[in-house]
Amino acid sequence: MREFLMDAWLSALGVTHPVLQAPMAGVSTPAMAAAVNAAGGLGAIALGASDPAQAGAMIAETRARTDRPFNVNLFVHAPPRRDPVVEAAWCEALRPAFAEQDAEPPAHLRAIYPSFAEDDAMLALLLEARPAVVSFHFGLPDAARITALKGVGCLLLASVTSLAEAQSICRAGIDVLVAQGYEAGGHRGVFDPDVHDDRLGTLALTRLLAVKADRPVIAAGGIMDGSGVAAALSLGAAAAQLGTAFIACPESAADAGYRAALMGEGAAHTVMTRAISGRPARCLPNRFTTLGAGLSVRVPDYPVAYDAGKALNAAAKARGEVGYGAQWAGQGAPLARAMPAGDLVRAIVAEM
Repeated sequence: MREFLMDAWLSALGVTHPVLQAPMAGVSTPAMAAAVNAAGGLGAIALGASDPAQAGAMIAETRARTDRPFNVNLFVHAPPRRDPVVEAAWCEALRPAFAEQDAEPPAHLRAIYPSFAEDDAMLALLLEARPAVVSFHFGLPDAARITALKGVGCLLLASVTSLAEAQSICRAGIDVLVAQGYEAGGHRGVFDPDVHDDRLGTLALTRLLAVKADRPVIAAGGIMDGSGVAAALSLGAAAAQLGTAFIACPESAADAGYRAALMGEGAAHTVMTRAISGRPARCLPNRFTTLGAGLSVRVPDYPVAYDAGKALNAAAKARGEVGYGAQWAGQGAPLARAMPAGDLVRAIVAEM
């Protein structure tokens, strides 16, 4: 096995292999994070869709399973712009799909969770819990929140999709950049989903940031095995972050329909869609992505649209239909392997 020098910040966390498990809301679990840690990687849990009580319980469970540091992830999206006309039109556009499931769309949509940018209760929880690593997706919290988290010893990571975003993150004092290529599964980490997206791939973005940004870089997007990790390191990344690779692990919270879709033919044909949540996200092709592609009405802002998406998925699952889920996956999905998370990390390391 080729040996790679570990960055000091990774060594300080007790990480022995430059393999990070992505924090995936609805998929990653404390058991997954602990298994990745035990294999020498850095595990993660996703708190962005949780309230402080749920987040506190997840942190406590993860700490009960591992005595090593792990990453906790927050969503820092701009607060949604509420427009009752747009929201009503969206629900009406979804009405036929709800009717197929013998259900009605919601009468009113909700912003189903707040952004960390305005969630004081979540900040208070983190300042008390003092997780070793805190990461941000969709943007950055304000300077006061960054200063407070660094003041209690948190190492801060943030997703970026461009050099401009990376430069703003460096100015804000974030410690490590997560270079999310367009290949990545799940939500695109762009700060503003309504501005032009250059759609940089993982290879180009990782090398660009390694040369141009004065921060360690973690490569993320389309990486599924040791060869992919080694390639990222050769481009100047300090580590690679893998998400889709862990979905089929038994520690994953993905349901049976999601797992079957990941292992099916559609894995080779992932698509970007806003229809499910209101933000661009890479998904396995399913009934929801097909539905969204055929609708011409404006999608409400994230996470308001997600309220309708989750309601439609719940109605469909109650009737045995699994094609309306948020089945996020990256372009490397056909390389997914169903094995315990710790074994997967060890296999990746051997492949490097």
